[in-house]
Amino acid sequence: MTLERIERTFAANRERGRTSLIAYLTVGFRNLEESYDAARAALEAGADLLELGVPFSDPSADGPVIAKASYEAIGQGGSLRSALELAKRLRATSDAPLILFSYYNPIVSFGDVELVDAALEAGADGILVVDLPPDEGAELRRVAAERKLSIVPLIAPTSGADREQAILERASGFVYYVSVAGVTGSGVAPLETAGRHAAELSRRFGLPVAVGFGIDSAEKARLAASAGADGVVVGTALIRAIGGAEQGQGASRVRELVGEIRRGLDAG
Repeated sequence: MTLERIERTFAANRERGRTSLIAYLTVGFRNLEESYDAARAALEAGADLLELGVPFSDPSADGPVIAKASYEAIGQGGSLRSALELAKRLRATSDAPLILFSYYNPIVSFGDVELVDAALEAGADGILVVDLPPDEGAELRRVAAERKLSIVPLIAPTSGADREQAILERASGFVYYVSVAGVTGSGVAPLETAGRHAAELSRRFGLPVAVGFGIDSAEKARLAASAGADGVVVGTALIRAIGGAEQGQGASRVRELVGEIRRGLDAG
């Protein structure tokens, strides 16, 4: 179903007046089995979409929490291939949209066309490539469009109107709006401003827009949602919760935090 699964999820939530909740997890942190357990817990607690983070040795857009988790995940077998395996395993029991969240280097090593084929076979619905400019990756974009696999773009506060146009003219699925010019896990982010900009982008380009970076609580999630964002992304807070849990208890911490944010969004 690929792209249609993402579109259907956002459309159904919008019709219900419900903000889509996207959970990011680093594949392989703290180990591959715990990644699966955490992913299942996030979905069961109310996450609408999952971003399966491919660990990379030089995660330039990520703050220290995810960077450390990425490093540890690689040592536990985390990789693009294990992310695909996790997607396939999740797809066997869930119809939630699954997004492969990666830097471009692992994709280059894997192969652009090969990745599209593998992603579809695994049941993934989209790919978010953190460091791929809109004028690069032509083969990846072409094949993904032909096969209806979403390429999710990132938009930052520093993106001007011309840049936004270039980024979004071939976008599909949804847009990830970065709330702050910085790395993941930023403690202070102008989430109401980000939510308003997200709503404006959605009106202009006709795609759902989710706000990420700096959202680690129900209160912060509501700030972005109440200002008009179609979705919110929670990542660093989940990785921090897993890292702070006793061995084997990470999934329980994920369940608690996702449930808390889900309830907060629904109440708001």
